[in-house]
Amino acid sequence: MMKDNLNLMRTKLYRLTIATSPKQQAISTKFKHHLGKIPISGGHMPIEKSEYIWMNGKFVLWDEAKTHVLDHGIHYGTGVFEGIRAYETVDGKSAIFRLEEHVERLFRSAKALRMTIPYNEEKVKEIIAETIRKNKLKECYIRPLAWYGYKELGLRAQGLPVNFMVAVWKWESYLGKEGVRAKISTWMRNNPNSFPNEAKVTGGYVNAVLASEEVRSAGYDEAIMLDHRGFVAEGPGENLFIVENKRLSTPPLSASILQGITRDTVMILARDLGYEVREANITRNRLYNADEAFFTGTAAEIPTPIYEVDDRKIGNGETGPITKKIQSEYSAVIRGKKQKYGHWLTYLYKR
Repeated sequence: MMKDNLNLMRTKLYRLTIATSPKQQAISTKFKHHLGKIPISGGHMPIEKSEYIWMNGKFVLWDEAKTHVLDHGIHYGTGVFEGIRAYETVDGKSAIFRLEEHVERLFRSAKALRMTIPYNEEKVKEIIAETIRKNKLKECYIRPLAWYGYKELGLRAQGLPVNFMVAVWKWESYLGKEGVRAKISTWMRNNPNSFPNEAKVTGGYVNAVLASEEVRSAGYDEAIMLDHRGFVAEGPGENLFIVENKRLSTPPLSASILQGITRDTVMILARDLGYEVREANITRNRLYNADEAFFTGTAAEIPTPIYEVDDRKIGNGETGPITKKIQSEYSAVIRGKKQKYGHWLTYLYKR
């Protein structure tokens, strides 16, 4: 409990350091020096209950959202999910960030499992928006999940019922730190001929949990995983970028990575800011010698700097200037401050 409270405190302090209003900046100056004094282990973010969950066609109370213990998805990891966020915008409204792309990916993931979600994409988007409204949230994390349900056990999934739910809740940044110490895990990313890494399949995340638990038990904040060829792939739940001579590089899809939506956002924003962005294989040594490095992901939110890898400082061991620019631009976009990217926002409430 004490560790969770410290995590929450540090995350809130970090959010103050990237605040933009004069009042927030004044508070930021007062508290920013405390960031380095609060111990934290990233990734321990307790769930704050909301009131309702949408499940199989109706809203149910949070504690009443239940399923059978013999569901196929529980035993074999045959489910698909998304991680999405809604933000309060600068004008006091609320908007879901890149809802269209997230729902499209959910359906592509289902296709990888030969799963038919019992609603079309438009209906799923409506369900997500209505679930946020039902819970009267202005900002939240959004978790849609489809999984094979109860009928029979065995490794055949065809013909099984498909359950579908949407849960939303207030959730701070997953890594919960301004910058992280990472370690390359001994667990490799799934071979693409063994698993469809571009799909968000629940069972595939066991690979990520193994890597994460390994490095966190050794005192690091997050893992970095290599692909089956030995090139840098990604974090357990984040994509990865490096900066070399003011050019950004990120591993290609062939490196067994998830085709991240935040990754795509950062690539677009960085190019619009005038930076060259390449998809290229990255060796461990290139990562060690990068000027800057950072993680991206919906759960992690604003691009998270990597200060160290395997006890080696990346650059000067602080948030680099290009990372800062991308952080600032990303924060402005999700808050509705950049009209150019307004098509990425799905507004929730009429005012």
